[in-house]
Amino acid sequence: MIPDLHYISQGETPEQHLENIQKACFHGAELVQLRLKNQEDITKLKISEKAREITKKFQTKLIINDHYKIAKAVEADGVHLGKTDSCPTVARKHLYDWQIIGGTANNLQDCQELMDKKVDYIGLGPFRFTSTKKNLSPILGLEAYVSLLNEWNSEIPIIAIGGITMKDLSGLLKTGIYGVAVSGTITKDFNNIKAFQKILRTPVDQV
Repeated sequence: MIPDLHYISQGETPEQHLENIQKACFHGAELVQLRLKNQEDITKLKISEKAREITKKFQTKLIINDHYKIAKAVEADGVHLGKTDSCPTVARKHLYDWQIIGGTANNLQDCQELMDKKVDYIGLGPFRFTSTKKNLSPILGLEAYVSLLNEWNSEIPIIAIGGITMKDLSGLLKTGIYGVAVSGTITKDFNNIKAFQKILRTPVDQV
């Protein structure tokens, strides 16, 4: 079962990413994604190894962004592949059979292609503008989620992503999404993890 709240790591330095992953785990995160950009592969490998050590202590799932070979090397729980990253079918052949693969989508066609490639979950976004990602795909907004989820005919979990705050959860959950991926709102206050989890696990008609 894939957790319904994903924490996407942030930090000005690789060490800050690790500090924030530690805090997220301490505050009850069930899944964290190490999203380390603009670093040498050797640095990404070393930080991934340390992130794996942290998450193991807390029994938290660890997803590595972009690099499926690193995900296998450190025995992370899986990898998340962006639209310009490796093909999920290629990654699947390389990974252990228990490792999960997530993919990024911006529209229904993307979702269907990822479904054909047998990903385990889809990160759909961005919900709104976010400064954490360069070369941002077109902003979706709530209406696009409503439209897409009405047409979506698969049990593959859809994880909303992109500048999401707690105020957005009620509307998003009513579209039929499985969960959300959050970065900035959690990094600013790790106590928000419990608050997000409480809302995510409240019946939709009560949020």
